[in-house]
Amino acid sequence: MHLAKVFTPIHTERLVLREIVASDLASIFKGLSHPDIIRYYGIHFDTLEATREQMHWFAALVKEERGIWWAVCDRETRDFLGAGGFNDWNKEHRRAEIGFWLLPEAWGKGFMKEAMEKICDFGFSQMGLQRIEGFVETENTNCQKGLAKLDFDLEGTMRDYELKNGKWIDVSIYAKLAR
Repeated sequence: MHLAKVFTPIHTERLVLREIVASDLASIFKGLSHPDIIRYYGIHFDTLEATREQMHWFAALVKEERGIWWAVCDRETRDFLGAGGFNDWNKEHRRAEIGFWLLPEAWGKGFMKEAMEKICDFGFSQMGLQRIEGFVETENTNCQKGLAKLDFDLEGTMRDYELKNGKWIDVSIYAKLAR
């Protein structure tokens, strides 16, 4: 399967998941520079120009078939709400890592669950995944609750897994298997 050929928008009751495009740059920067989002996120950007690196990353994922991320938008207004998708796709072992973030104004409305259900369905049906993995900092209780709502199982915690801001952090691994 060629990921570039499957970028047909995915619709839910309230959302449309579409390809991330150049005009999303300001929205991606707004999210990946916001202190409440980047608190538990692996990267952040201090300038709009620096955020272009992330835009190249999104495009390279699809081009190199290492994953796929969508812009998550309001179905009626088309306003950008966040982004989510897969990276580190291992075709041989049929697994990929899932990631997701929303702008704060979209929090607490069930958008994450609504979008992630469709993204997981895509992973299992279109990418042929057997396993979807989520790596979560142990202090990120909101993400842990969200993955539980999506029927991800906690498999364990890796202690002192990453060095972040000069401090070792623990990371829990969650997984959802094809049924």
